[in-house]
Amino acid sequence: MADRRRFLKTAALGVTAAALSSRIAPALADGKTAGKTAGTTAGVSGSRKPRVISTWDFGVPANLAAWTVLAKGGRALDAVEAGVMIPESDLKNHSVGRAGYPDRDGHVSLDASIMDGDGSCGAVAALENIAHPIQVARRVMERTPHVLLVGEGAQQFALEQGFKKEKLLTPESEQAWHEWLKTAHYQPSANSEVHDYGKGAGGKDNHDTIGMLAIDAQGRLAGACTTSGMAWKLRGRVGDSPIIGAGLYVDGEVGGATSTGVGEEVIRNAGSFLVVELMRQGRSPQQACEEAVMRIVKKRPQASKDLQVGFLAINREGEVGAFAIQSGFSYAVCDGAKQDGLFPSKSVY
Repeated sequence: MADRRRFLKTAALGVTAAALSSRIAPALADGKTAGKTAGTTAGVSGSRKPRVISTWDFGVPANLAAWTVLAKGGRALDAVEAGVMIPESDLKNHSVGRAGYPDRDGHVSLDASIMDGDGSCGAVAALENIAHPIQVARRVMERTPHVLLVGEGAQQFALEQGFKKEKLLTPESEQAWHEWLKTAHYQPSANSEVHDYGKGAGGKDNHDTIGMLAIDAQGRLAGACTTSGMAWKLRGRVGDSPIIGAGLYVDGEVGGATSTGVGEEVIRNAGSFLVVELMRQGRSPQQACEEAVMRIVKKRPQASKDLQVGFLAINREGEVGAFAIQSGFSYAVCDGAKQDGLFPSKSVY
């Protein structure tokens, strides 16, 4: 009887696995992704610790700053905070930090989140007049019982914590805003993080974020995400970057994920949480990113042809994956073998 019960249990597990495989395969084998996914192989292999990865070309110098922490045996949490502060300070970067383009009323507002592998997390949204929102987000995580502070309350908390209030609207960003006011046409541009980087007032549609994920020598995971949001947005608009589970999610038992692109689409699908949960179910980081992107495309097939969303993920073994709707998304990888790795993401279109 015991042998018969074991046989029936094994058979049932086999049927369940086959059913799950039959549901997953069509999404990854969708004809629209043919020729772009190259068989869902991982972008960067694992077994390399410590390692830090981040979105876009400007992730390379951000990774180098994070690497100064990781190379000394430091914590992944400290590394990601130090790393994303680089683009927050970069006056050539109009999609992150102090040089970010303003909303349609001329106000620069910043969003950021940070998360440790143990589930600790903090975030700020619509924060004005504070240059490093990622530092404020970490203070929210470590010094309050809350996860997210917004607007005037976030600024009040930052000032109470000793952060300096300063004007963030730079002359270049102000010039770009005045140019935009001539038409007041709002149309975010896919991959403008790369196309408009360092081009001053010429990049009127620049938007979005840097997301960073790290695993340290002790195998601890952490992530950070920071942005000035979409240029010319409605005042008070908040994207996915400060939303835990949307723009960023980290689970030390599984891995971490971050996103880039149109935040509304990521929020609608709890994107980064979805990627991590798919990895928990056994997908590789590459497969998880692809499946999450295809879910967005399936829900909004027409809209997705003109917008960009990309996911970047790492699992606890250090294996990396990335996938986007549009071609042009890039991601940076830094580890003991190479500190300035930059890779093109696979994509649907």
